[in-house]
Amino acid sequence: MKHQVLQLNPILVPAINDELGSLYTVHKAFEMADREGWLRNHGASIEAVVTGGHTGIARAMLEQLPALKVVAVNGVGTDAVDLAYCRARGLPVTATLGALTEDVADLAIGLLIAACRNLCPGDRFVRDGQWELHPQPSALPLARRFSGMRVGIVGMGRVGRAVATRAAAFGCPISYTDLRRMDDVPHRFVPDLVELARDADALVLCAAADRAERIVDAAVLDALGPRGFLVNVARGRLVDEAALAQALAAGRIAGAGLDVFVDEPHVPAPLRQSDRVVLQAHRASATWETRAAMGRMVLDSLAQALAGARPAASLTT
Repeated sequence: MKHQVLQLNPILVPAINDELGSLYTVHKAFEMADREGWLRNHGASIEAVVTGGHTGIARAMLEQLPALKVVAVNGVGTDAVDLAYCRARGLPVTATLGALTEDVADLAIGLLIAACRNLCPGDRFVRDGQWELHPQPSALPLARRFSGMRVGIVGMGRVGRAVATRAAAFGCPISYTDLRRMDDVPHRFVPDLVELARDADALVLCAAADRAERIVDAAVLDALGPRGFLVNVARGRLVDEAALAQALAAGRIAGAGLDVFVDEPHVPAPLRQSDRVVLQAHRASATWETRAAMGRMVLDSLAQALAGARPAASLTT
């Protein structure tokens, strides 16, 4: 008899879904009309859960799954999972750490270049036929060069290091802040975020920082200054969005590139309406290559846990 798996989020790579379905009996909670009723009747049979970083799994649901052997998060965010409870229960919680690094770093640089070079307004200028009406070079404002910009990175983990590698290839001096100095990176450590922002032309948020909130506030934005740019590919709640909107509207910073937000999918109107902001719908890992690698890690975690082994990607056991 196949192991019973409860899937809380869809996986978008067909080959991974096919393999998941061939190996296990998969119950898709996101398609259930009465999920609570189903859990009451069938929760005791579930041995594995597949979920996403944003969805996680509530403790109340975990308590309805007494036979559970693993929670496999198809992502890197685990703040929506009660890790302390899982740890006390001896329940492995796995994540796809490392699989997302290259694509998230690529998008961070892409957002920064797009913001600096006004790529989105320039695209609309051409698409809307404005270039034909206003062919003079002065019709669009001059942009900002990315190469050589001073880049400050918040969080020198996997993604932060990958962003630093890319930015350094553009001749950018790199500084960073983190909980501590990293002895194995060559870049300048700045312990204070305001000081890091003051010394940077661009501030790139790469920290997981599951417990941090609104560390980028008005003081940090003012330190970044009217020629500075903010990029966030980490957590939406790291940024005080109201303060960011005010700083952009007043020209206290030059622009921003944002892939994550406080209350997704709801993005504050002032950010949506600003030409100074490049927006993405939490898509940093959304490539075939990364999503396939993530799915493979989920399948590996399920196989290891259901075979009675500690999953290699476990964060709790």
